[in-house]
Amino acid sequence: MNDPLILIPGLMSDARLFGQQITDLSRARAVMVVLPHPGATIEEMSANLLQNAPPRFAIAGLGLGAHVALDVMRRELARVTKVAFLSADPLGETPEAAAAREKRMILARSDRLGQAMEAELPKSALAPTSDRDAIMTLVEDMAFAMGEDVFIAQSRALQRRRDQQKTLRRATIPALILAGAQDGLVPVRRQSFMAELMPTARVQVIENAGHLLPLERPEAVSKALEGFFNGPLILR
Repeated sequence: MNDPLILIPGLMSDARLFGQQITDLSRARAVMVVLPHPGATIEEMSANLLQNAPPRFAIAGLGLGAHVALDVMRRELARVTKVAFLSADPLGETPEAAAAREKRMILARSDRLGQAMEAELPKSALAPTSDRDAIMTLVEDMAFAMGEDVFIAQSRALQRRRDQQKTLRRATIPALILAGAQDGLVPVRRQSFMAELMPTARVQVIENAGHLLPLERPEAVSKALEGFFNGPLILR
């Protein structure tokens, strides 16, 4: 039996982010979705996940979810069999980015969550496909379902995240990094740098996709993840 797979959505996203992947990957293994909430820090989120996780598991996360997955690896790497990162940045937040995030949190506190989300995830972060407007509508729906308090908590956690380059360098588990070719938030070169830090990682660029590649190119993402998680296990 294949190891269970834990999927962790990104900022203000719920299980719908991975809807197609849940359906596709569930054919070969148990799949569970763990939201990066509650928790005031990435460390609290990863601790909550580990408390309820199976003894050994594979894991995949997008954006904020990737940061939680990285911290899971930092804490208990021996429990993780494989990892996939989507739209991921392993570095800590710069002062400039932290200041811009503070402004978005002020908008959310002022009952302007919609404006905060538009600044957080502008349309330009996605590839200019015919589905982009529908995806942005789903993004808004997920955000309002979670609410301002979750936005502020998740934003604060991202603002305070640690640099995880050391974690990546010591991780010798199989790793896949999926990058949207037109990601307007995390450039492909940053994700390629992440792959270079890991001894056993490879990067795969998904064409005609941006920051939310599981929604933009669901079939391509499912195919990539299925091939990776169902493939051979490289020994530590």
